[in-house]
Amino acid sequence: MPFPEHLVSDPRLLAQLRFLEELDRLKSVLRMTTLIDESRFENSAEHTWHMAMMAVTLAEYAAEPIDLGHVLKMILLHDIVEIDAGDTFAYDQSGYATKAARERQAADRLFGLLPDDQRAAFRHLWEEFEAQETPEARFAASLDRFAGMLPNYLSGGGSWRRHGVSRTRIIARNQPMERGAPDLWEVASAMIEDVAGRGLLVPDDGEEMVSGERP
Repeated sequence: MPFPEHLVSDPRLLAQLRFLEELDRLKSVLRMTTLIDESRFENSAEHTWHMAMMAVTLAEYAAEPIDLGHVLKMILLHDIVEIDAGDTFAYDQSGYATKAARERQAADRLFGLLPDDQRAAFRHLWEEFEAQETPEARFAASLDRFAGMLPNYLSGGGSWRRHGVSRTRIIARNQPMERGAPDLWEVASAMIEDVAGRGLLVPDDGEEMVSGERP
């Protein structure tokens, strides 16, 4: 139920509490990526937390000087649109055809729950992450990719293996990391080659499109 109005006399605080209540739903949005031990699929809130920890731990590897606090704000906000739009698997081409429209509609509703000043500020941060035109956004986007790659690699191919994703497509998807965190891209490249070298990926010329359906 919505946070009860009779408990809060300040309409600004009530709006903020209802926004935070809505964010609880992100814990129920399942992703295609499993935990490293493959015991279950991770949710988008866990993905956000892991990205934030990566930012704090790996900030020194950003390609350019960054404001870490600014990066963390973008990370915390970047996936809340999935409450309405759902998670779109990185290699689902049909899902990506509608992803931007679905997520913008979600941003309109979710950020619209906030007081006007916070609505504008949070929406601007979300748009900055999507555009990837600032050093902070490029670093955050690099971590977004690395946070998906790490469990896939450490679980022996993970969602790449399950959905028949080739080495070429994994490289194409993740190579933008080079702009935001070149040292991390060097490691990520080695991870891809290692998984491919162990025969855990489909051949580049034998790939079939995944359905994008939720597991």
